Amino acid sequence: MPRTNVRFDNDSGEKLAGILETPRGEPVAYALFAHCFTCSKNLKAAAHLSRALADAGIAVLRFDFTGLGQSEGEFADTSFSSNVSDLVAAGRFLEREHAAPSILVGHSLGGTAVLLAAASLPSAVAVATIGSPASPAHVSRLFADSRQELKRTGEAQVTLGGRTFRIRREFLDDLDAHELPESIATLRKALLIMHAPLDDVVGIDNATALFTHAKHPKSFVSLDKADHLLSREEDSLYAGRLLAAWASRYLPATAAPVPAAAAETVARTAAAGFRTELSVAGHTMLADEPKSYGGTDTGPSPYDLLAAALASCTSMTLRMYADHKKLDFSAATVRVRHDKIHAEDCADCESATGKIDEFRRSISLEGGLTDAETERMLEIADRCPVHKTLHGEVKIRTELD
Repeated sequence: MPRTNVRFDNDSGEKLAGILETPRGEPVAYALFAHCFTCSKNLKAAAHLSRALADAGIAVLRFDFTGLGQSEGEFADTSFSSNVSDLVAAGRFLEREHAAPSILVGHSLGGTAVLLAAASLPSAVAVATIGSPASPAHVSRLFADSRQELKRTGEAQVTLGGRTFRIRREFLDDLDAHELPESIATLRKALLIMHAPLDDVVGIDNATALFTHAKHPKSFVSLDKADHLLSREEDSLYAGRLLAAWASRYLPATAAPVPAAAAETVARTAAAGFRTELSVAGHTMLADEPKSYGGTDTGPSPYDLLAAALASCTSMTLRMYADHKKLDFSAATVRVRHDKIHAEDCADCESATGKIDEFRRSISLEGGLTDAETERMLEIADRCPVHKTLHGEVKIRTELD
């Protein structure tokens, strides 16, 4: 699935780093994901869960809280309240750049945070927690050995998950200030609580407390033998797929995320020559190679098709954006040329030797766009899903049929 690195400001003006994972087509909804305490957006469970949601048509934004991962700021200056504030800032970013989040998801303390952030994100209709404490104060026990030092000096160094963090007494005071089980009764959003019965970090009794205080519609799902971090890929993918199916009930009927099988492309090459019959999502066409390469030139080459995918995706993305923003835009003409160039001739390429693939894209926009709107359209062109696929991590898995 296409992934885009994004950055946005928190309420203090610090840049927070995130990853927006989008489906192949137009997203049917946007979700906001909050990671576990001292974790990051790159946690494998977060990536797998996001992938499962994207497979169901739901775009997911996951990001590093202030002072963690690639986000700016000092962890010692943060608190549970600042995490909630970061979530609201992330929701505003989604609303400004794409669409307001309809789904909020949180893992561990991130789940506790989304329960509180939900009140400030009115667009959210569904909230899900995974292995989450019923109260932020649950985290305080991680600092039991440092409590005396915190009271005496006001700050202490703590080791969590093999990493050292500096925290201040205000952090613990802030945790104690939130009483979640009582306030969850006013959530007024659909709630899904997922928890592993064998979770030895956040006990299953936390799920019981959350479920008891919540009002309907509420659901509980046991994650069976999963551990707290959902470290097994099958557990995090299961949680994501289940979440997508559950959330579909609360999204508009026209935008329900129904997992769909990827469109299959079938190529059959004859016994002689390069002429190839293609069946693409029910459409038939031919591919071939130019005569100069030993083909019969009865259809575009594979690289021609790849260039066509980039050009058509770019044009469609521009049309979709212009329609959404109601711009004075009539048409886009996109020209793409593919070449193999020497790496040493490329000033901004990572490879230093050999040849690399270069796509040159030229865009002509028609209509009454302002200079600022034209500049924004060129930025949007880079968000074309095929463009992001070409720049993102791609895996090709081959098996004998």
